[in-house]
Amino acid sequence: MHILPKSPGYKDAIKALTEASGTGALGEILATGVVDDKGRYSHWDKIRFKQHPSLTPHQWWAGLTHARRTRAKYLSIKGVDGKPLWWCEPDLVAEKLHWLDVNAAGAQQLSALISEKETRGTYLVRSLVEEAISSSQLEGASTTRLEAKEMLRVNRTPISKDETMILNNYRAMEFIRTHRDTPLTPDTILELQRILTEGTLDDSAHAGKLRQADDNVNVVDTETGDILHCPPPAHELPERLAYLCNLANGDTPEFFVHPLIRAILVHFVLAYDHPFVDGNGRTARALFYWVAVRQGYRLLEYTTISKVIKQAPKQYGQAFLQVETDENDMTYFVIHQLEVVIQAISALHDYLEQQQEKIQQVRKEIARSPRLQKALNARQLSLLRHAIKNPRHAYRIEDHQRSHGITYDTARRDLIALVTLGLLEKATQGRSYIFPVPKDLQARLAREK
Repeated sequence: MHILPKSPGYKDAIKALTEASGTGALGEILATGVVDDKGRYSHWDKIRFKQHPSLTPHQWWAGLTHARRTRAKYLSIKGVDGKPLWWCEPDLVAEKLHWLDVNAAGAQQLSALISEKETRGTYLVRSLVEEAISSSQLEGASTTRLEAKEMLRVNRTPISKDETMILNNYRAMEFIRTHRDTPLTPDTILELQRILTEGTLDDSAHAGKLRQADDNVNVVDTETGDILHCPPPAHELPERLAYLCNLANGDTPEFFVHPLIRAILVHFVLAYDHPFVDGNGRTARALFYWVAVRQGYRLLEYTTISKVIKQAPKQYGQAFLQVETDENDMTYFVIHQLEVVIQAISALHDYLEQQQEKIQQVRKEIARSPRLQKALNARQLSLLRHAIKNPRHAYRIEDHQRSHGITYDTARRDLIALVTLGLLEKATQGRSYIFPVPKDLQARLAREK
């Protein structure tokens, strides 16, 4: 990862303004906004190499810094340098927040596939699975997505540390979902980390426990070995964790913070504090969901931010470094995460449109059969679409139950109904029933027409 230079501090910016006092440069410096000439919230690492028509890089940076500080919002919690964590909200942030307010908040934004009780569980389970896999892979899990999905679908016991990490992450996301309506407490965070790390730590005593003074926990570049971040000392963690919960619950700060920015700040602070020996990143991303969904952004339950982050993990790491090397300006991380969430929401919309089209294709195949058209629900249509592509597959009640987030009895009724219609067969395997796909399924569907 590219190690960033520390930016000239706010004191240097004031010095540059003082030196320019009485000159023509002062007015131009003060006229500088919070973004660069291309509308980007650039770090010093970029500005130092850019050319301004009349200002030196340091003068230009002084103007940017001054403009950003005049719009700053501060948390009472401080960074390891003893200075407060802060952020500002330039127009580009407001624009992204507006897009998300329109596209991610409120029941009216839910696709028919996830607003209807019949299919809602299917897509919720999908998002939990995708986030569990991607978040674990970000932390080094190497199991393939296909193998991981199959493990979760059939509830198979993990056979490796990587698979255990993914299963833990799935259980943690379920834990977040079931506890989203209760205030966050330090004990809840400890339990979340315990779930995430159970069976994966070299020393199991670290599960569900804050790191201690003798735990050597730093963020290190895996390629070079360079230390990128030294988190706050262990003795500060109980107080900082309590503050984090107050931030998540909306008890602090005293001024208004947009719900999505609040969720992003919680994500950042947990990762910045690194309160655990392991599982910090996964815990931070899970808490983002907890805060965002609790604040009304229900559509985010069906997205996976980790999948987007995994596509460009260095940008995720760089966003953290930009904050640390620019006097705790969290705006860099806020902007990065807003872009991630927008991509995740857009990907969800695209996916749901594709699923609607696929379900319609199956509906067309049975459109000439009034008997089937009236008899099949969306879950059964989804299963038939899968069955057509996988003619050797055999379904189990438990698998269908987990895939769609429904009760055992509902899953059983779905499969028995398909047997009655002649679209699945029923057999036994050991003490369990299985429901194989008939070899002539397509012919059976054709006869129905």
